[in-house]
Amino acid sequence: MHDRAPTIDLGDPGKWRHNLATSMLYEEIVRRGEGTIAHLGPVVVHTGKYTGRSPGDKFVVREASSEQEIWWGKVNCPLAPEHFDELLERVQEYLRGREIFVQDCYAGADPQCRVPLRIFTERAWHSLFARNMFIREMDPERLSHFAADWQLIYAPGFAAVPERDHTRSEVFVVIHLGRRLILIGGTSYAGEMKKAVFTVLNYLYPTQGMVSMHCSANKNSRGETALFFGLSGTGKTTLSANANYMLIGDDEHGWNERGIFNFEGGCYAKVIRLNAQAEPEIHAAVHRFGAVLENVAIDSHTRRVDLDDDGLTENTRASYPLNYIPNASSEGMGNHPTNIIMLTCDAFGVLPPVAHLSPEQAMYHFISGYTAKVAGTERGVAEPTATFSPCFGAPFLVLHPTRYARLLGERIRRHQARCWLVNTGWNGGPYGEGKRIRIDYTRAIVAAILDHRLDQAARAQHALFGLEMPVECPGVPREVLDPRAAWRDPAAYDAKARYLVGLFNDHFAEYEALVPELRAVAPSAG
Repeated sequence: MHDRAPTIDLGDPGKWRHNLATSMLYEEIVRRGEGTIAHLGPVVVHTGKYTGRSPGDKFVVREASSEQEIWWGKVNCPLAPEHFDELLERVQEYLRGREIFVQDCYAGADPQCRVPLRIFTERAWHSLFARNMFIREMDPERLSHFAADWQLIYAPGFAAVPERDHTRSEVFVVIHLGRRLILIGGTSYAGEMKKAVFTVLNYLYPTQGMVSMHCSANKNSRGETALFFGLSGTGKTTLSANANYMLIGDDEHGWNERGIFNFEGGCYAKVIRLNAQAEPEIHAAVHRFGAVLENVAIDSHTRRVDLDDDGLTENTRASYPLNYIPNASSEGMGNHPTNIIMLTCDAFGVLPPVAHLSPEQAMYHFISGYTAKVAGTERGVAEPTATFSPCFGAPFLVLHPTRYARLLGERIRRHQARCWLVNTGWNGGPYGEGKRIRIDYTRAIVAAILDHRLDQAARAQHALFGLEMPVECPGVPREVLDPRAAWRDPAAYDAKARYLVGLFNDHFAEYEALVPELRAVAPSAG
């Protein structure tokens, strides 16, 4: 894993600005007109046309060293090696003669398996983003001899020509696993860097027997680690960033023979309508010097930001170092997990607020990666829409989802991790009829899990999903814990439950031939 990456020709190295400190990058951002310094110190930048990721513009180069491993299809679209070479040459020609910012950093907090990474950016604020999000080398001597395994070139000012470059649009995120190179252009949205590196790690670590996971992680005072899986809107960040626990990381982790380790050195939080009372640690972090705020509104006179303003996008973001969170782990590592929590926001009102999962059920729900999003507002379309994202992160997978599920299942069994499904969605009826489960109830459930108060609790089995549902939980009314009993019309609940079972089974049909042992734990309509 630690061979030196090949040299990339980006013009005169004398114009490369190596490993500039945060304050120096601020000076460059202001000098170059890339952003505005806001009240209390964060820098505010606009990403222009693209205010989110462009998943349809991601490509993996089809080459001999990795071709047989890749999960080819919609998620991993192939690009011919010769087309990559031509695109790379055009990007190199574009960057020659320009000032280039370079950050040398690591992906992976465990020193035994971290990936040295060199990031070349056209803009100073993207270099600051990289400095925030990845793990810094703090020793000047080691930094002076830094040898990169992987390199990332980010040229947002270069727009691809689809007819010439064999892309789908002007945007491109291309990963060449054989040459250990990531090439990004046509968009200024910095999250493309973060997720491209995550995609690479989703190839490197599993092919070496480690689990790579799209999850947050924390640990309690006893040193017990908990993982939180969940798609956007399920509460993954909110529930893991609890002042009573030490935060290991909020988004990406690996599981190796030593335990859990964070992939990153920072956080990338969605900040639209971020509230100081509800999220005090994150709110304080995004107002600090060194934080980068993307597409956040700012008053041109007072330089104060307005986190409630979605005029540019609903997807306003902030990147900041992990140590801006007071209770964050300094080493970014934890023991083998004691508890694994899979979060879903079930807008159909079918799934229970909490259920215990067997290892096989955990694998099944991991492959399913289910949540439900509301398709409209209160005055709009009320019918929720089911979303299935295998491994709770399908856009970032490189291998087939069942590869990740098998690795996770093996680790769960070996280390006897307790697994749970927690529904943060609706109860007593679907969206529009029932109510969303109160956040204090969900917090009480998570606390009971982490403090072992549900380990021996009496349980009832869900008739269709086969889930073992605790009948009591401190701080949660008994009637909330049984989803069928919470509905006024049990027959209507049964009909909705059978409908959801059908959606789960339709999704699993694509995978069951590769994991036939999970058929027994799939839900049944009876």
